Amino acid sequence: MTESWTFSTLGEIAAPGSNGLVDGPFGSNLPASSYRLSGVPVVRGSNLSLGPGLLKDTDFVFVDEAFAQKLSRSLCSANDIIFTKKGTLGQTGFVPSSARYKRYLLSSNQMKLTVNEQIADPKFVYYFVSSQSSIDKIIRDAEATGVPKTNVAYLKSFPIFLPPIDEQRSISSLLSSLDDKIELNRRMNETLEAMAQAIFRDWFVDFGPTRRKLDGATDPVTIMGGLVQDAERAQALADLFPAALGDDGLPEGWRTGELGDGFDTVMGQSPPGTSYNGDGIGLPFFQGRRDFGFRFPQNRVYCTSPSRIAEDNWTLISVRAPVGDVNRSRQRCCIGRGVGAILHRQSLPTLTYYTMLELKPLLARFDGDGTVFGSINQKQVKSLPVVLATAGIIQQFEILVSPLDELIRTKSDEVETLASTRDLLLPKLMSGEIRLGEGVEVAA
Repeated sequence: MTESWTFSTLGEIAAPGSNGLVDGPFGSNLPASSYRLSGVPVVRGSNLSLGPGLLKDTDFVFVDEAFAQKLSRSLCSANDIIFTKKGTLGQTGFVPSSARYKRYLLSSNQMKLTVNEQIADPKFVYYFVSSQSSIDKIIRDAEATGVPKTNVAYLKSFPIFLPPIDEQRSISSLLSSLDDKIELNRRMNETLEAMAQAIFRDWFVDFGPTRRKLDGATDPVTIMGGLVQDAERAQALADLFPAALGDDGLPEGWRTGELGDGFDTVMGQSPPGTSYNGDGIGLPFFQGRRDFGFRFPQNRVYCTSPSRIAEDNWTLISVRAPVGDVNRSRQRCCIGRGVGAILHRQSLPTLTYYTMLELKPLLARFDGDGTVFGSINQKQVKSLPVVLATAGIIQQFEILVSPLDELIRTKSDEVETLASTRDLLLPKLMSGEIRLGEGVEVAA
């Protein structure tokens, strides 16, 4: 620790008054009649994360403005830091100035810190409390009985080491620049996937090109929004689609079938427990959905004696509770009994992935089949209903959309690199091992 740094606590750097460090006012016993479809969003554990990350600005329940105002002490807004009080301890979230809503209400299992900005930089404090050492301390100090929990009194005494305010801002600016790039890539990936899903639904769910032909459109594939800019190619693509619907409501020549008619499936099987390791030896191993991400699972556990293997670019689905989560393999991997792997027999990984995304609602029904833990077996997976289009159309879908998927993969790789850089720098910056200023800079 350097001489210019000072020791403090979260309670000492909280904003003055009674609202600087508080917990949420209510929990699951809140009457359902209090919830609304819009209004002030309620922050729950699902909106937080372990490690650095902005508040996850989706999947909210809401209360109306008047109800929220009665609980104004537990409202939070830009630059506030949110902690989990009960459950998955160590989770945090930072409310950025760009947040979707101006105000948020804490659930009973969350706490919030409003920083006195004359003493400390809120973003620096956030990076400090979301560092691995802080997470480990919170978990280590938690009440050990029953569900893990902590409280406001504990947070008030939580130690923090502060460099001079200008250095705090320099550190948080550097780390924020990395997080901003991560967030930009994530949003780009979400946009790219939404574009690809829109094309899939238009072609294989809504039968848009055929319907537009029936309506006399001169450009029946216009929904692709510039992906096909060459008029001759666009016309050739349009010519592949039937000009009429059959009695079954499908484009002529298409039929309804089962997933097993056109796709290969591999159901996972757990290898011996002695073959697991966290040292990167063997193949990445996915027992279930725990490591699933936005598109690709995180390599956390490895296996030296794989029983069942999924190859690169296969679609992975969760086949045990909860059923239906969808990811995609980024390399050859071992799959356990909670995962199935699927690929179209014509080696069309992009078509496979968006087919399974479309089937997620059907897959999710297997969670409510009356058993204690929902599951789906290979026979049930193979019997899932799908629309079977002609070979030329599914191949053109692959050609058209796979570049979007490759860009998503590239952006995902960049996210991992940026996150690794941030996670490498974070503890060194928080401890003073790396100093900013005085002509020393770390490239972001």
